[in-house]
Amino acid sequence: MKDCYLKKNIEFQRVYSAKHITGNRTFTLFYKKNNLDYPRIGFTITKKVGNAVTRNKIKRRLREINREHFLKLKPGYDYVLVVKKVAVDLSYKELESSFIHVIKRVR
Repeated sequence: MKDCYLKKNIEFQRVYSAKHITGNRTFTLFYKKNNLDYPRIGFTITKKVGNAVTRNKIKRRLREINREHFLKLKPGYDYVLVVKKVAVDLSYKELESSFIHVIKRVR
């Protein structure tokens, strides 16, 4: 589970440059084939989304949601989840259902 996160800027840039995009009102999801047997995911939250405390809270929630629903991710892909401003006002359950919705759109 430790290797399942994108961490370096170059990894994020590769996914962005692939230009495979889907999304909903809460997230924009970029994805790209990675030639591995497992999926990897990274989260992007810009400074437009609340203050640092708010952004970290959303990131913690997303990491937990990802941990619970990791098997729903399609293996062999890299994902970058870009969080929109709307996510600040959502509860954990709403964030979770939005995450599941955007992941299902890739399949």
